[in-house]
Amino acid sequence: MRKADKKNIKKIATIVGTRPQFIKAAVVSREIAKVYQIQEIIVHTGQHYDANMSKIFFEELALPRPAYNLDIGSSNHGKQTGLMLQKIEEVLLKEEPDYVLLYGDTNSTLAGALAAVKLHIPIAHVEGGLRSYHLEYPEEVNRIVADQMSNVVFCPTRVSFQNLEKENVEKFGTKIILSGDVMQDAALFYSKKSSESSTIIKDYNLKEFILCTIHRAEITDDITILNSVINALNKIHNEVPVIVPLHPRTKKVVQKNDLKLNFKVIDPVGYLDMIELLKNCKLVITDSGGLQKEAFFFKKHCATIAKYPEMEWVELYDKGYNIFAGTDQDKIYKCYKKMLNRKSNFDEDLYGGGKAAKRIVKFLLNNI
Repeated sequence: MRKADKKNIKKIATIVGTRPQFIKAAVVSREIAKVYQIQEIIVHTGQHYDANMSKIFFEELALPRPAYNLDIGSSNHGKQTGLMLQKIEEVLLKEEPDYVLLYGDTNSTLAGALAAVKLHIPIAHVEGGLRSYHLEYPEEVNRIVADQMSNVVFCPTRVSFQNLEKENVEKFGTKIILSGDVMQDAALFYSKKSSESSTIIKDYNLKEFILCTIHRAEITDDITILNSVINALNKIHNEVPVIVPLHPRTKKVVQKNDLKLNFKVIDPVGYLDMIELLKNCKLVITDSGGLQKEAFFFKKHCATIAKYPEMEWVELYDKGYNIFAGTDQDKIYKCYKKMLNRKSNFDEDLYGGGKAAKRIVKFLLNNI
């Protein structure tokens, strides 16, 4: 490859802070590394600071080490976002990137968007256009603001693309690109790696089991709702073993309230271990938006725990791959029974066929 003229190299500041963002960024960063015209600066806000939620993902995904680790840690939404905004602004003033690249709907995304737009730095938002239409969810606020501030939004699905068309974001000069979902790229790429390196199924002697995660604030911060969810999982565990990689937030609430968990609890796992759990489970029960899709990628049905039936990944519900289980323990149990042995054709191309990262980098190359 010929040596690049430094004057022609464009600089992108990638801002990440949570497990899902590390996975998405790893896919796009691998494509960026194939071209000499772009220099990428990775900024880790520290939103996920636990080693099992952060460091392990950089290592196993071969994501380049962040040039900056802001070490923000956990706080109330306002304080955390404010601290991120301050420190991200300092980095952007120093680095003077040509573009800021954001992922998803976290406080890191919100802070990155606000810092960039105030400095008049163009923004690209990966996984934009998703809507639940419930502002009670902090993620909904974050994604709406990020989409409105962005110069280009990469949409994972047709529905997300149509959402932005309806909101008329193009009147601000925003370009809407149907890119597909980078999480499908990741699932396809890392599936072989997980088979070769993960030993989690053997380590825990897992056979038939249901995979479950619980982490969203609207579940964990309401003790009545959390108790209802736990009671449902305890009941299900009596019929099919339930395994839960327990999020640090959930663990604190469980310990503080001395809640009784009859199902199997393990520490948070890395992405490769999670892929193997997905491959080998019978069903997924989760409050995670990302895990709903990952279940589909590995041909598993899902029951989603949530307060409201309006969901971001509407195509999974419309086509019967997923079901809204609410937060009532009886409803969660009924949905588990309904989905456990359901048969579906998982061969539909709903998320771009694993070529989203290529489309994103191609656009950035031609438009920075």
